[in-house]
Amino acid sequence: MKLNPKTDHIIIYTTSWCGPCKMAKQFLKDQGCSFEEIDIEENSISRQEMSSKTKGTSVPQIVINGVPVGGFTDLLQILD
Repeated sequence: MKLNPKTDHIIIYTTSWCGPCKMAKQFLKDQGCSFEEIDIEENSISRQEMSSKTKGTSVPQIVINGVPVGGFTDLLQILD
């Protein structure tokens, strides 16, 4: 899979204290991608609610074009 910065719609669920979240956001920026960030704590989203949208309970959770990818490591694996 290749990221297309011009057409991909990316949502990343994060928390402010999460190291992998920061790495995922920086990686996406380095790839030229824009994304919608949703801080689950600031938005009072439970992990159960996030899981219903992303299939994962840990942060970050990344969704590309409506397809749940998983976390930062999962993102790196699918881009190989």
